[in-house]
Amino acid sequence: MAAIAENLKINSERLWDSLMEMAKIGPGVAGGNNRQTVTDEDSEGRHLFQKWCESAGCSMGLDQMGNMFARREGADPDAFPVYVGSHLDTQPTGGKYDGVLGVLGGLELLRTMNDLDIKTKHPIVVTNWTNEEGTRYAPAMLSSGVFAGLHTQDWAYNRLDSEGKTFGDELVRIGWRGEETVGARKMHAFFELHIEQGPILEAKKKQIGVVTHGQGLSWTEVTIIGKDAHTGSTPMPMRKNAGLAMAHILAKVDEIAMSHAPHAVGAAGHINVYPNSRNVIPGKVVFTVDFRSPELAVITDMEARLRVDAQSICDEMGMEVLFEKVGGFDPVAFDETCVGAVRSAAVRLGYSHMDLISGAGHDACWINRVAPTAMIMCPCVDGLSHNESEEISREWAAAGTDVLLHAVLETAIITT
Repeated sequence: MAAIAENLKINSERLWDSLMEMAKIGPGVAGGNNRQTVTDEDSEGRHLFQKWCESAGCSMGLDQMGNMFARREGADPDAFPVYVGSHLDTQPTGGKYDGVLGVLGGLELLRTMNDLDIKTKHPIVVTNWTNEEGTRYAPAMLSSGVFAGLHTQDWAYNRLDSEGKTFGDELVRIGWRGEETVGARKMHAFFELHIEQGPILEAKKKQIGVVTHGQGLSWTEVTIIGKDAHTGSTPMPMRKNAGLAMAHILAKVDEIAMSHAPHAVGAAGHINVYPNSRNVIPGKVVFTVDFRSPELAVITDMEARLRVDAQSICDEMGMEVLFEKVGGFDPVAFDETCVGAVRSAAVRLGYSHMDLISGAGHDACWINRVAPTAMIMCPCVDGLSHNESEEISREWAAAGTDVLLHAVLETAIITT
């Protein structure tokens, strides 16, 4: 294998120009993007990505979930490819970099290899995974989940949006349903470059996050049944205030997560209060507790303590409480060899770096089940993401893509 030169870097201006050009498609109302999955805007972004990939000499594959695969051939046609990529779809009020950096960083990797006439033993494939965000069609990471065998294709096709349109029908409508069987591809390895979507790298003044694990997730829906009553005429000792019981339980959620600091987190982001009237004491609340940790034992402990503490609180207050596990996945440990390639790339390039645990779900978390996988993260300003004000610097984007280039070349094996 030929040595990888320490001064080998991507064209940072070209990468940034590509990010800004893609951001023109599906503009948001406040400087970001609204390019939701299987919309006309998504289709337009796909066409631009395909045009760029074909201009770089790649062939384009398309499977039945709309996943796009731009392939640069390797010296050994029988060698499994090294895959890179992320997603082009956004939140309704999304930023310009979440997912997009990983796709266009992969494209820039191929363009740089073309510029320098670098050849590899293994083919390299840049992937755009369909519907990573899950904002229009739940769940998130839908198509990579079908690829990895977590969901059936029929189940995914039948997901409904808020207007009752199915994912499968909309994929056909925009013209991006391929014929290739989902999950048939074999991978030598997969690397995903992504913005951190958190504040740690910027706070620690590190250019690169070497992602070793992805947090597991547990969603428990809690329903508390009290009694509707007039807020003005019901004496305080005679109330069965479901909202108050929820407040006590949410304090416990925070306490439970804090007991497993620093890596465990917990909160309730989805809350419904009934009847939700200004002058009626809530007789029912339904909320979902989101616990996350890179350790399965910690998630299990937090789930159990939630049920015990919530039951005790509601028993004492004379209310009924019900629990339902409505979602979740186990923690992810990324492949040690791939993680090592990312770390050695950061060292070779002289970039400051640290090990990091991903707090969000990513396509890499599912692909890790079927191929050796690792992630690279770069900082984002104030850790802000899923927001039109999401921002990164050109230097952060370039550093992350440089590391991606080196990790991929080490894995794909440069030939002379």
